[in-house]
Amino acid sequence: MENTSQTEFVRNKTLEKLKYDLVRDGLIKYEDLETAEQVASAQNVNIGQVLINSNIIEEKTLLKFLESKLHIPYVDLDDYSLDKKCLGYININNAIKYKVIPLFEIEGILTVAMSDPLDLFAIDKIVEDAKCEIEPVISSESAVLKKIEEYYKSENSVGEIFIDENQPKFDWREELHEEDLSDEHIQKLIRSIIKQAISEDIHELFFEHVPEGLSVNFKKNAQIYSTGEIPPILISSFISRLKTLSNLDPTVSELPQLGKLSFKVDDIALIASISAFPTIHGERISLKIYKPPKKLSQTGIESKKIQIIKDSLSEPGIILVCGSGLSGKTHMVYSILSEIATENKNVMTIESITKYNLENVNQCELNEHVGFNLDKAMRFIEFQSPDILYFEGINTKEGLDYFTSLVLKNKTLITEFLAENMADLMKKFGLSEFSMFKSLLTCMIFIHSKESIEVFDKAALDKYFS
Repeated sequence: MENTSQTEFVRNKTLEKLKYDLVRDGLIKYEDLETAEQVASAQNVNIGQVLINSNIIEEKTLLKFLESKLHIPYVDLDDYSLDKKCLGYININNAIKYKVIPLFEIEGILTVAMSDPLDLFAIDKIVEDAKCEIEPVISSESAVLKKIEEYYKSENSVGEIFIDENQPKFDWREELHEEDLSDEHIQKLIRSIIKQAISEDIHELFFEHVPEGLSVNFKKNAQIYSTGEIPPILISSFISRLKTLSNLDPTVSELPQLGKLSFKVDDIALIASISAFPTIHGERISLKIYKPPKKLSQTGIESKKIQIIKDSLSEPGIILVCGSGLSGKTHMVYSILSEIATENKNVMTIESITKYNLENVNQCELNEHVGFNLDKAMRFIEFQSPDILYFEGINTKEGLDYFTSLVLKNKTLITEFLAENMADLMKKFGLSEFSMFKSLLTCMIFIHSKESIEVFDKAALDKYFS
């Protein structure tokens, strides 16, 4: 049932019913509709978004068409102020899942903005949760999601964290009160754990079930150590709140889930990826903290080596970012993407989860629940005609072959590779599968540490791997 519900919400029942009216009214061609349907079916996405993203029809034109056909008002949410008291009618998970947000309530009738007002299942679910009558209005999917991000943010955020370096070493257990099961206390506990991790320069932490409770483990220099346990009485509330804050389903524990946690540390916005994975002892939760990307000029790389990177971005080939786990490979890639994102280049990414929203970069998140996996991404990404493409990593022989084949089609590729040191890299690259891959490298960045980053150009790489 889980997969079915996830698949339902990416479709748009309103457009499925009225799609041929678009052709009859001369707003789109039948051939364009057929193509959009094929893309939407293959990627399991909303056909309306395909029509808009492919520039087949303007979003406002489409929304006005729906308004006239359904006799349901269209509301432009860009400058609209919602009644915050109504947020409690719909929780953030359902708001995102059904792309709906409450606007106001008058005499027991809740007016909600929806991108799919004919989705009766969604409306039934909202009525069930809100326990009042619902009156939908039409709005764009992107505008609804933007308002969800804006209005639910304060309600569903960890909160701001302040680090005072002059204070004694912080211990999250000081905030632990076993008798307090309130959301406020649990959220304060989550915040204090993250605060200690940040103050100790920890970028990866885990929550694991042990006989004493839920162990809070930090990872540093490839070593994992426990910082204490959350007592059994708080575990259920703690995991549920952490999942809710990360837009995960707190009622699901038998399936893996991947989410994102946003918070501020000393006024700097940070993001953490959250991975919940079932084990025989209970869910193991992994949290990885990502700092905002710096400009390339702020990464400690010499200007002449930065120029090597920039030159490589202007020609077909592979730019490889290497280093050990948690060395900062993804951070470096994001710095590169930020540097070259311009409106006259189609820069795209394929990631398990996006760490930060990058301006002028078309970032794509994989979603196994709706069948949007790496295999599907690889089969359809070329239809988007990317100039520069970032793959998070290559884990299969098929992925490696596909990745290299794109260079022969004049694409510039960026990817990461795990290697503890140069000797480890040479050993791995000694495998025959990497022969073509190595020959197409135009630039390699090896992160030994924050203070030591090497950059190799094409000539140096040919010499190194010969």
